[in-house]
Amino acid sequence: MGDMRNSDFYAKNQRNEGFGCSLMELRGLMELRGSEAVVKIQEEYGAIEGLCHRLKTSQTEGLTGDEVDLTKRREVFGKNLIPPKKPKTFIELVWEALQDVTLIILEIAAIISLGLSFYRPPGGNNQSCGTANAGAEDEGEAEAGWIEGAAILLSVVCVVLVTAFNDWSKEKQFRGLQSRIEQEQKFQVVRGGQVIQLPVADIVVGDIAQVKYGDLLPADGVLIQGNDLKIDESSLTGESDHVRKSADKDPMLLSGTHVMEGSGRMVVTAVGVNSQSGIIFTLLGAGGEEEEKKEKKVKKQDGAAAMEMQPLKSAEGGETDDKEKKKSGGSKKEKSVLQGKLTKLAVQIGKAGLGMSALTVIILVLYFAIDNFVLQKRQWLPECTPIYIQYFVKFFIIGVTVLVVAVPEGLPLAVTISLAYSVKKMMKDNNLVRHLDACETMGNATAICSDKTGTLTTNRMTAVQCYVGDIHYKVIPDPSSIPPKTLDFLVNSISINSAYTSKILPPDKDGGLPKQVGNKTECGLLGLIIDLKRDYQTIRNQIPEEKLYKVYTFNSVRKSMSTVIKLPDGNFRMYSKGASEIILKKCNRILNEVGEPRVFRPRDRDEMVKKVIEPMASDGLRTICVAYRDFPGNPEPNWEDENNILTDLTAICVVGIEDPVRPEVPEAIRKCQRAGITVRMVTGDNINTARAIAIKCGIIHPGEDFLCIEGKEFNRRIRNEKGEVEQERIDKVWPKLRVLARSSPTDKHTLVKGIIDSTMVEQRQVVAVTGDGTNDGPALKKADVGFAMGIAGTDVAKEASDIILTDDNFSSIVKAVMWGRNVYDSISKFLQFQLTVNVVAVIVAFTGACITQDSPLKAVQMLWVNLIMDTFASLALATEPPTESLLMRKPYGRNKPLISSTMTKNILGHAVYQLVIIFTLLFVGERLFDIDSGRNAPLHAPPSEHYTIIFNTFVMMQLFNEINARKIHGERNVFEGIYRNPIFCSIVLGTFGIQIVIVQFGGKPFSCSPLDAEKWMWCVFLGLGELVWGQVISSIPNNKLRFLKAAGQLSQKDDMPEEELNEDQEEIDHAERELRRGQILWFRGLSRIQTQIRVVNAFRSSLYEGLEKPDSRTSIHNFMTHPEFRIEDSTPHIPLIDDTDIDDERARKNYSQPSSPNKNNNAIDSGINLTTDTSKSAASSSPGSPLHSLETSL
Repeated sequence: MGDMRNSDFYAKNQRNEGFGCSLMELRGLMELRGSEAVVKIQEEYGAIEGLCHRLKTSQTEGLTGDEVDLTKRREVFGKNLIPPKKPKTFIELVWEALQDVTLIILEIAAIISLGLSFYRPPGGNNQSCGTANAGAEDEGEAEAGWIEGAAILLSVVCVVLVTAFNDWSKEKQFRGLQSRIEQEQKFQVVRGGQVIQLPVADIVVGDIAQVKYGDLLPADGVLIQGNDLKIDESSLTGESDHVRKSADKDPMLLSGTHVMEGSGRMVVTAVGVNSQSGIIFTLLGAGGEEEEKKEKKVKKQDGAAAMEMQPLKSAEGGETDDKEKKKSGGSKKEKSVLQGKLTKLAVQIGKAGLGMSALTVIILVLYFAIDNFVLQKRQWLPECTPIYIQYFVKFFIIGVTVLVVAVPEGLPLAVTISLAYSVKKMMKDNNLVRHLDACETMGNATAICSDKTGTLTTNRMTAVQCYVGDIHYKVIPDPSSIPPKTLDFLVNSISINSAYTSKILPPDKDGGLPKQVGNKTECGLLGLIIDLKRDYQTIRNQIPEEKLYKVYTFNSVRKSMSTVIKLPDGNFRMYSKGASEIILKKCNRILNEVGEPRVFRPRDRDEMVKKVIEPMASDGLRTICVAYRDFPGNPEPNWEDENNILTDLTAICVVGIEDPVRPEVPEAIRKCQRAGITVRMVTGDNINTARAIAIKCGIIHPGEDFLCIEGKEFNRRIRNEKGEVEQERIDKVWPKLRVLARSSPTDKHTLVKGIIDSTMVEQRQVVAVTGDGTNDGPALKKADVGFAMGIAGTDVAKEASDIILTDDNFSSIVKAVMWGRNVYDSISKFLQFQLTVNVVAVIVAFTGACITQDSPLKAVQMLWVNLIMDTFASLALATEPPTESLLMRKPYGRNKPLISSTMTKNILGHAVYQLVIIFTLLFVGERLFDIDSGRNAPLHAPPSEHYTIIFNTFVMMQLFNEINARKIHGERNVFEGIYRNPIFCSIVLGTFGIQIVIVQFGGKPFSCSPLDAEKWMWCVFLGLGELVWGQVISSIPNNKLRFLKAAGQLSQKDDMPEEELNEDQEEIDHAERELRRGQILWFRGLSRIQTQIRVVNAFRSSLYEGLEKPDSRTSIHNFMTHPEFRIEDSTPHIPLIDDTDIDDERARKNYSQPSSPNKNNNAIDSGINLTTDTSKSAASSSPGSPLHSLETSL
């Protein structure tokens, strides 16, 4: 495929379309690295100037931005787009929906039934075939025998179309979301001498792009000029060390790599499919079709391997593929809590249903056989065979119907609808969800570790105090009161020693605040210059960026930024700025009241800290110190020796910058605390500033017992003598910790990991983290839910996150919590409704079949009930909007069962009511309504009014119970807020309408005969009884019903003390123990395969890591928690879902120990590129926990 494409290119590029180099030449150029590339550019193109000249672009002005020119460039060099993978067509989705086992069984049964109904046996009216033939005398009726089979097929078609349509709309939504995320990414480009923000897709070859810290490079390019530029190329090369880039040594910048430090400008040379990451994508895309074929084979051979291989395939459509994968076998990472519980529940229900349906068929067949051949002593005559077979098929269909009703296939649908609906609505609440399950995990969150700047505060920095010329000004002083010399130093220092991309622009609206562009702290300082009636732009024009001699950019280690310029007399001057305590330590002079340097001793510094910096900090100000130093031009200093350069500075002034708390934050934090979520603030700021802001936000209240510590102190407390992090030590710190100041990104990651791995609380903590910087990547990945900032966040942070806050606002996180809890509750509502119907329908079909040889609810009716229950109800109940009351309760936690005792009470209570009504109608209904009995009807008898009433009443009860199901915590008012959900109202009314049509006009296919008004009134009346009965049930207190067990629990062993566990162990018999041992060996074997695969994958996944959120998190979990592969366990105390975690973790410890002796520092060493080891699938138990001891002893 590549060759064809290239030959087209060659044909086109022989003409070059007026540019000085062809696409293939540029592609060849970008394959070179380091010195080779420099030589090639020098020799072939005449240095970088020559290259720009050939591409018809200017190094300083960029492209003109003329549309004709841009279109031409797109034609010659391609667009900056990588075409996405084709979405599945509707037909493919229909085919997938047809793969459902129960549907297949039904189709087969229906086809057999159809075939037999057209078969007329010879001598069919032979009396000796007994009861079998009783109903067939009426020829017209016998003719209608085919209807039932046809109706079943029709209803199967309905179910399939509904499922496929749901999948299709979900996929469509997902693609929309994907494109929205892509449009979000903008990049700074120079066009016509102006710096503008362009969507990444609009970048063309020849553009001059400005790269800065935290960018994800959108295209390949050659560096024109750079300051201290370091790039993380691990996504392409797998090398985790950062690569230094400079115009004279290694100028090649590749798409998909991350800028970790520094800044610079590059000329774009390759975009889209011709860029380095694009070429890899194209290879993947081309391999897509063969890959799918291969993958099908692989799946059959070895589930685990297939799971591990998936990251390759999904690099393209990224998440879209994950959606299909969830259906096909392996999900993105270990199942979310909810999915785990649901899978378990569905398997349990499915087994029960299968048992019931098998029993039904066996009983029907036996009863028929005994009745005919034993009691009435008939012979099996060959000519009767077809008739008997027809009976057996009828029995089989009844059995299958019981199974269909028992299996809650609406569950996955409800989850999907609920999540998709929430995600759509969360967009309006400024939450852009990148991974669907993050939305539901958020509902369980117990801790939020938030940044300060921009999340809790407005991220609009303004200088409000300053200390200059030995005077502490509480408001910005008049420029005349500052010594002119000092003022000059100050203005020059701030203007030059800040990124030239930071600017203050006039406000968009009249009377608005000026717009701050770029780094907000620098904007605050530039604002100070404007307040002092000076202009920074004139100084920048005198000394453009190219003339800066050396730049030490800001990073989390230096915590300062310095710029060196060459003075006209040949000497050098360096301007520095940074956190005041750090810069002041390096100062030995300070400018006095007349602007002359005077000596600045350590004791002066301590005094200044007490008198100036602490008071500023306790007002919640961020303190920045500005300083300078002069160097002789001869001999030139060694600029690489940073320690000797950044000392002996002369302080110019200290500025207090205010970043006001967002007005809505204190209320949002109060809501979180009420909802049982602890908010912790993790910031790089001074501890006094941090404490002041935390008090303003309400994170800490005076007089409480809490911890506010700095990063150094935090590390001292959690590390042992060898400097390793110890979990017991973290456990002593985190419960009380509220503010962590002056923290490094590593501290943030350590804290998050410590809280997640902690076993001291009975519920495992679910932690959400916010982050905006590149260095927050590891913490965002480690957290259960990572929030990245949409405005201030770097591309790297967004890449690592699960949800992007489009307005950078903390109160949006509270909305996410609300939606997350709502998802959980919606699923519970649906379950409560669904299980009531399941229990009733299964019992009715089963007992009916056993007593009357015929299910009172016919197959087609059951399918209709199944359709309303499953599809419509999941739509209706899953789209309930959230209410504030969701934030009044504590989080559910991981081990809380899906079905609480209140719900069990409701399910059983309503089931009792429905069963009583239905059995009453079944056995004495004909007497009550004075109609013919429908029991014991012959094979093709016409539909009876009797059974129609039963069916109608059943559906009415379901409809009214759907309203009951809207509340799951035993609330009285079930109608509350019903008008806020139009979908619910329309579905209930719609179902009612269709039911009328079915009963009045359904006739033979639905086995219904029309009812008159009076009987209809009775049916509706019996249905309404549900609402009254619901009130009766909610009056019964739960503690009276001790026997109600909660179901769908993830694991009980987490909350058992050790003694109980030991007793349990003795109860496990030997066979069981053998089974468990086999299981453990089986896991180990898998783990071994997995480790080998992981080695292969380490290279691969790092290749795609930067291109798409890494999927290397797939692990054995998916393989094990998937029902098809589940090895069931006969003791309820030890549910499998959790075992996999432990065994997998232990096996992983055995095999991956040598590779990483410093387990805790793994994350630090590998930078952002966290490998599977430290990714989210780390299990929830540590070797010391009771769980672990149980496993080991087994």
